[in-house]
Amino acid sequence: MPVPVTDRVVLADVAFHPYTEAELVAAVAADSAAGRGGTIVTPNVDILRLTRRDSEARGHVTAASYVVADGTPLVWASRLAGAALPERVAGSNLIWSLSAALAARTGSVYLLGGPPGVADRAGTVLAQRYPGLVVAGAASPSYGFFDDPAELDAVCAAVVAARPDLVFVGLGFPKQERLIARLVPDLPRCWFVGCGAAIGFVAGEQRRAPAWMQRTGLEWLHRLASEPTRLARRYLVHDLPFAARLLLAAAAHRVPWPARPYRRLMPPPPTPEPDLPAVLAALNADRRRR
Repeated sequence: MPVPVTDRVVLADVAFHPYTEAELVAAVAADSAAGRGGTIVTPNVDILRLTRRDSEARGHVTAASYVVADGTPLVWASRLAGAALPERVAGSNLIWSLSAALAARTGSVYLLGGPPGVADRAGTVLAQRYPGLVVAGAASPSYGFFDDPAELDAVCAAVVAARPDLVFVGLGFPKQERLIARLVPDLPRCWFVGCGAAIGFVAGEQRRAPAWMQRTGLEWLHRLASEPTRLARRYLVHDLPFAARLLLAAAAHRVPWPARPYRRLMPPPPTPEPDLPAVLAALNADRRRR
């Protein structure tokens, strides 16, 4: 059951669900078992910045069933403000944890995104890692497919025909959310995750930052070093100043000490399926090997 808006953590006018990754997976598993579909958005600093100036971006985020913070600076800002988010919940991690949860009940996933062949390779990796997971389909649409009505219709028709339990869409924000918005009415029991570069990470097309960089909020620096031409302006000119302003504003509006523990901001997470705790324990062991 979604957390009421009044119980969420608000940063830059975006209301975040104060879930850990495990709690989010449990919530989605419970919703899916009850026949409810939905969407997950994982704003980072760049997406949060876009919501401040772009109504389409803001609409995609506010319409999501679950909004979780995929950015360590956002977690830092929430702590400075005195209403701490428990942890970063990255789309690049959710592609593993949600797939593990689906495998426990022979659920199915569909993968959309990446250069030709990448989604297929990612599907193979996930199926091998999590026996029981059904890969209902995979596709890597051409770069300009949104401008080609015939290809766009074909991509959507293939997903709808597959009837997956969950679709990972890795086209970058907000293009992936536009595609999700088109698919949702035809798949009301399905879950959708806009996952950015996660499909490429799973396929081995790109390498994620080392774990210590992920923990310390430096994953963006690794991405910048990997793709300087594409990311330098976004990260250095736009995102860094916005992150600094966000942190300063959070500190200025801090609630009186002591800060409220994040668990007071949310109801108890939904009761997970009986086998989900074992799945998540195995996932944690698996993550240490990645």
